[in-house]
Amino acid sequence: QVQLQESGPGLVKPSQTLSLTCTVSGGSVTADFWSWIRQPPGKGLEWMGAVRHNGNPYYRPSLKSRISMFRDTSKNQVILQLNSVTPEDTAVYYCGSLNGAWGQGTQVTVSS
Repeated sequence: QVQLQESGPGLVKPSQTLSLTCTVSGGSVTADFWSWIRQPPGKGLEWMGAVRHNGNPYYRPSLKSRISMFRDTSKNQVILQLNSVTPEDTAVYYCGSLNGAWGQGTQVTVSS
């Protein structure tokens, strides 16, 4: 059974780069299709992007200029990087697989 665990800094300052890690256990990061979504406080879920089986990513258009997703196959992880963050990027961030496995989420607050 595939399990996912998100990790990263709980607090990031405005204009900095947010980097989150999704560690995959019980399966290979190369064997599935991985997504990141987030939920800002008081709002609905927002799909951010995904990494395909071949490792190629695609992103939500509104985030495309400052987002990057990739796999670290040596560590069996999926990485999310978001540049130039603002307080509007404050949210709970989740990673998930096409097969339906999802992590518990990690809270990120953008504040000076």
